[in-house]
Amino acid sequence: MRGLRAVSDFEFEFQLALMNRKLNENVETIFMMPKETYTFLSSRLVKKSRGWAATWRVCAAHVQNALTKKFAGTKRS
Repeated sequence: MRGLRAVSDFEFEFQLALMNRKLNENVETIFMMPKETYTFLSSRLVKKSRGWAATWRVCAAHVQNALTKKFAGTKRS
C-alpha cells in the first residue's frame, strides 16, 4: 500500500510498482490518497521534526505513541 499526496508522487510510485511486479508477478500495489488536510505531511517531515511540538498536532495519537517509544532516551534536535 502506497500513499499518493501529489501528482509528483505518482511517477516514482508507479515505477516502483512496475519494478515490484517485474520481480514478483504476484505483487499487487494499492495507491491511496490522503485527506486534503494531510497532503503536505510526509514521513520524512515527521522524522525530521520529531522534536517540535507542531509535529504532534498533525500526527495521529498512535503515531505519536510509536514515535515517543522509538525515540525514548535519544537527544532531539
